Amino acid sequence: MLVVMEKNASDKDVDHVCEVITQMGYQARPMPGQQRIAIGVVGNRNPVEQSRLLGLPGVKEAIPVSKPYKLVSREFKSTDTIVELPNGAMIGGPHACLIGGPCSVESKEQVTEVAEVVAKAGGRILRGGAYKPRTSPYAFQGHGHDALRMMSEAAKQFGLATVSEAINESTAEEVAEYIDIIQIGARNMQNYALLKKVGSMTKPVMLKRGMAATIEEWLLAAEYILDAGNTQVILCERGIRSFDKTTRNVLDIAAIPLVQGLSHLPVVADPSHGTGVREMVVPMAKAAMAAGAHGVIVETHPRPEVALSDGHQALLPEAFIALGKAMEAAAMVGGRRLQHSQNRAN
Repeated sequence: MLVVMEKNASDKDVDHVCEVITQMGYQARPMPGQQRIAIGVVGNRNPVEQSRLLGLPGVKEAIPVSKPYKLVSREFKSTDTIVELPNGAMIGGPHACLIGGPCSVESKEQVTEVAEVVAKAGGRILRGGAYKPRTSPYAFQGHGHDALRMMSEAAKQFGLATVSEAINESTAEEVAEYIDIIQIGARNMQNYALLKKVGSMTKPVMLKRGMAATIEEWLLAAEYILDAGNTQVILCERGIRSFDKTTRNVLDIAAIPLVQGLSHLPVVADPSHGTGVREMVVPMAKAAMAAGAHGVIVETHPRPEVALSDGHQALLPEAFIALGKAMEAAAMVGGRRLQHSQNRAN
């Protein structure tokens, strides 16, 4: 339920409503707006008794929320959440940006070279894996702490923000020390202890959709993060598993506008994991942006033939730079304004 306060409601009125909600056995989440305060009621499994709230001083109306997820829904917050990063990049609302980098950070030279390519393409955020949850225990698992440090240094050199994956609670702390956005990968979308951990932190979180997750399950996973206190969440559609093995996954383009109608959180797309096929990454990136995505996260590598992970889906530098130029028009189709790096190539 959403309790909407009168415009002239006092702080004392708001505190009293929150106290009554707590007495009813629920949790109260005040949400200041431009004109009035709303108070979210969460923790209820059954309908909330409206009569106890409607008669309280300062209460204008009580609106039932039908969705199982509350805090992430548009019923709770009609305005778009915009995530702003230290380099000025913004994700959400009318803003969109290009995110790029290698699947794995392999060396200082490699990540610095890629960071320069991302900046030349107009990208604002460098992605890179330091901790890699792999299907096979024998596959490359990442360089960990050293990779985070190298990635942070390379990004600062070119004015980029950063995003990298945390695979458990301890690595979440480590990623947050060096990186601007903590990524929760598809395999950990329902790792509830990890979701609560990043929810208790102040760094923005990029939550990837699980490979077999429904839209509702994805949004409920985001609810864990917001419920723990972190409202800076970016959703990432990265493809869902199909019976057809022609592509790695099926990038669910329809999920982008669908989720934007259900939630105020920004949505980006990952066409690299969504297809797993280098030749398909660019057209699917354009399609995602045209569908209204707030950005795309794309893998690029200077020498994909020797990459330690996912080289087959990484764009060559020249292709990534060309993609950056094409993203502006695609973003306009989707109603977004693409932000550019100051180092963008002409």
